[in-house]
Amino acid sequence: MVTNPRYQHLVVPLEKLYQTCQLADLPFTTTEELEDLQEQLGQARAMAALSFGVGMQHEGYNLYVMGSTGLGKHTTIASLLTETASQAATPPDWCYVNNFEQHHKPKVLKLPAGRGQQFGQDMQQLVEDLLNAIPTTFESDEYRIRLQEINDEYKELEEKTFNDLAEAADKKKIALIRTPGGYTLGPIRNGQILTPEEFEKLPEDEQEEIKKTTEDIETELKKIILKIPGWQKENRERIKELTREVSRITVDQFIKELLEKNKDLVDITNHIKLVRDDIINNINEFRKHGEDKKAAGTNHDIIESVFGRYQVNVLVDNSRTQGAPVIYEDNPTYQNLIGRIEHLAQFGTLLTDFSLIKPGALHKANGGYLILDARKVILSPFAWEGIKRVLHARELRIESLEQMLSLVSTISLQPEPIPIDVKVVLTGERLLYYLLKEYDPEFGLLFKVAADFSEDIDRNSENSLLYAQLIATLQRSNRLKAINKDGVARIIEHCSRITDDAEKVSLHMGNLIDLLREADYWATHTHDKNISSIHVQKAIDTRRERLDQIREKMHEQILRGSYLLNITGEKIAQVNGLSVIQLGDYAFGKPSRITATARLGSGRVIDIEREVKLGGAIHSKGVLILSSYLANRYAQEQPLSLSASIVFEQSYGMIEGDSASAAELCALLSALGKLPIKQSFAVTGSINQLGEIQAIGGVNEKIEGFFDICKARTFNGEQGVIIPQSNIKNLMLRNDIRDAVAAGQFQ
Repeated sequence: MVTNPRYQHLVVPLEKLYQTCQLADLPFTTTEELEDLQEQLGQARAMAALSFGVGMQHEGYNLYVMGSTGLGKHTTIASLLTETASQAATPPDWCYVNNFEQHHKPKVLKLPAGRGQQFGQDMQQLVEDLLNAIPTTFESDEYRIRLQEINDEYKELEEKTFNDLAEAADKKKIALIRTPGGYTLGPIRNGQILTPEEFEKLPEDEQEEIKKTTEDIETELKKIILKIPGWQKENRERIKELTREVSRITVDQFIKELLEKNKDLVDITNHIKLVRDDIINNINEFRKHGEDKKAAGTNHDIIESVFGRYQVNVLVDNSRTQGAPVIYEDNPTYQNLIGRIEHLAQFGTLLTDFSLIKPGALHKANGGYLILDARKVILSPFAWEGIKRVLHARELRIESLEQMLSLVSTISLQPEPIPIDVKVVLTGERLLYYLLKEYDPEFGLLFKVAADFSEDIDRNSENSLLYAQLIATLQRSNRLKAINKDGVARIIEHCSRITDDAEKVSLHMGNLIDLLREADYWATHTHDKNISSIHVQKAIDTRRERLDQIREKMHEQILRGSYLLNITGEKIAQVNGLSVIQLGDYAFGKPSRITATARLGSGRVIDIEREVKLGGAIHSKGVLILSSYLANRYAQEQPLSLSASIVFEQSYGMIEGDSASAAELCALLSALGKLPIKQSFAVTGSINQLGEIQAIGGVNEKIEGFFDICKARTFNGEQGVIIPQSNIKNLMLRNDIRDAVAAGQFQ
């Protein structure tokens, strides 16, 4: 119908309302006949970026994999990294051992894959063997005889010295007498020691001589007594040297085997030598606890508590790793990424040692790949800064958050840092990528490769068959029933509807897998062998029904007259606009009454929604563009002497978007010209300053929303929706709408 030579009102043909998937493009009966899809459908750009990022070994070429949730980013990157990692060399084991010089600074050992666990077992066995061997050695006859010889020599020296002094004193008629309190000197006459009374009866010159002789002997006695501590010390040193000699012989028997076994690793042999020296210096601990162990049987608690300093804390064990590790950390907190130092409470005090150092995801991924959810990392306190610090420094230093923030003053450790070679892969939304790029200056230096996953692919014959292969692959991997050809066609049509574009197909794997599983449920429920279009449609309908309550309530308000909406007759300055309400992943259309008023004024068009701050920025922009169009069209030579206002009637929330600007223009022109508008139509579309109608989003939901109201109130043959011509390619309307159009009830 032509109303003006410049403008045409075109009725959209029935075949344009829904693009059916041609069964001729699907040369199979069920998906069982199709091979698995070997490529990532529609992701050539992203896969090229991933291959480049994984292969680039220079610093800073970590990856950010971006795209909306459900595109299969994580599955794809995990599969690619697993395949790449299987061809790479297995990284070494990392262990922490005691630092015998500075116990608060544990040393790190880098060992070939699998050697860390073995070394730890060897050290455990060494302690157990020494606990058995050392007490036995010191109970041997040989050791006892040599010990007795040393003690006898000391006693012989002491006795000989005192005997020599006693003989010398005896020659001078002075007796050297040993008492419990020490030594006593006394004069002798006729073989008897003189009593004090007898001594007093002696002549004075003889008394003086005896006193002088006694003093001389006493002086010699004091010299001998002063030598005794030195002799005792010498004796102890000899015993200690004997102990060290015996200990060294015993310990070396076991240490020699360990040194020979690990002679190719200098760090291990150096540590074993330090362990040997410490064991020899603390041999009495082995003697004491070895005897306790014999009495109580095997006691691992003794080994862990008393001899824990000789154990090995295997932080990363790659003995079972084939190639490079691929680690995904689902909870990327600071401690889960960087590692932590645990403490034990003992008598009210928190204690720790090197054995309580625990690894983080970066330790486990060292030499390989670490996959993280970017949003979770950003939301976890200190985690993002921790990752950046590690990537910048190329080393992993375990630092307690409590110590960093000075929240505690307990004894802690300063473990030796571990050199790190890891490629970090972040997955997340595009918005987060660009925000980080804009506001974090370090992000661009550390994550130089962006892999952008496509949201959809072109819908054509070639891609339809590839999409069918994708469906078959997912069906088999999820152990679902085979899908008939018509079922595959309905799935492709639904995935096209999801994109809001009849010429595209969605690549959201999450939605696709959910649809397949739900269709499989209904096929099983009806005891059918394969999944058909009936089961796919049932899954689509029931999913919508589960979320449809709010739409039903809103439409009910319209049908009951609580929400005013006319679909028959004519009205001046009143038009039916269309909007879409998005609730999570569910959207539905809602028709709304738009009204306008016009009067003499200064040429201003008032957007009531904006005035009361219920209009979003884009909606306000649309009204301003509308005002510019009016001024450009009608006021090029003189100003418009009008004042107008536009409003969405009975709106109680935010109004956003410019898709109602065409309907608002219709209402405004109707108010200016006093020309009635048919209420059987609903209008959607945005307008630019030149008066051209532009495409809008959610066209299918908008049409369906108005259709449902018209259907509920009974068709009169005049109802329909006016849409931009550029939106025809987006139409994928429901079957009942197409039937109504075919019957002439709706247009």
